[in-house]
Amino acid sequence: MTMAQDSDQSARYLKQAVELATGNVGDGGGPFGAVVVTPDGRVYEGVNRVTRDNDPTAHAEVVAIRTAAAAIGNFDLAGSVLYTSCEPCPLCLSAALWARIVRVHFAADRHGAAAAGFDDAMFYEYFEGSRPELMPVTRSDIPTSNAPFEAWRHFVDRVEY
Repeated sequence: MTMAQDSDQSARYLKQAVELATGNVGDGGGPFGAVVVTPDGRVYEGVNRVTRDNDPTAHAEVVAIRTAAAAIGNFDLAGSVLYTSCEPCPLCLSAALWARIVRVHFAADRHGAAAAGFDDAMFYEYFEGSRPELMPVTRSDIPTSNAPFEAWRHFVDRVEY
């Protein structure tokens, strides 16, 4: 694929993601949309369903990844590309990494989202290590702490991921 073709394809899927986001507002959802395109060209959509489903993880990117994985019957979306109406937050970036997404394209950036009331700056600061007070995370070792991992290592039918 030439750079011009890649640019045209990116613009087409970004436009689709933005249209999904805009339409989702009228349906009572958040202003975010996403599209996952698999290596064979299949397209899977997602919109923000946080308030509609009372699910804080139902971001458009996560919904699109879940939809794609369920449809193809595999959690590994290696080779797929994520197109999203807005710069992905840390949750969505993590989901894309776990899904083995190879590239992310986004339209609006985090500053545009912040201006609309969706400010993820403190989450970025938390992961940078400058805001640990937002959510202290503490390890508490108990005698069976590693039992699940031992069970996993000995489970012969495990599916690696």
